[in-house]
Amino acid sequence: MGGMTAGLSIGQVAERTGLSVHALRFYEREGILADPVRREANGRRVYSEDDVEWLDMCIKFRSSGMPLDTIRRYTDLVRQGLGNEQDRLALLRSHQEHVAAQIEELTECLNVISHKVEIYQAHLDRGVAECLWVAPSTLPTSKDQAV
Repeated sequence: MGGMTAGLSIGQVAERTGLSVHALRFYEREGILADPVRREANGRRVYSEDDVEWLDMCIKFRSSGMPLDTIRRYTDLVRQGLGNEQDRLALLRSHQEHVAAQIEELTECLNVISHKVEIYQAHLDRGVAECLWVAPSTLPTSKDQAV
């Protein structure tokens, strides 16, 4: 990474990424950023556009369920430079397979939910919703029916 620009404050980066200032400091401590965060003479952090792009990618990794240890491993590989592209690819492919399996499972869940929505909507449209599943505790007992 390497584009030097005027720089962004930690607050600006928090606003742009949706991460809290605390989370940004945590990511820095945990070695998640590809480049060390520059500091002004007064010690304030100065982020680059490259840092924001990197953080956006890491946010997607986290949102997709990639563990911090895996993101850290990927970051370490990137920092090492050329020569470990196969390792990076293997790491990304492994996570890609994990995400694809999650999507497949969620698609199955969505299909079940969509089917139930269709059933409920059809019954409500016909005015026969009372025959839909109800909790056993709400079913009338034989004593209640006699009353």
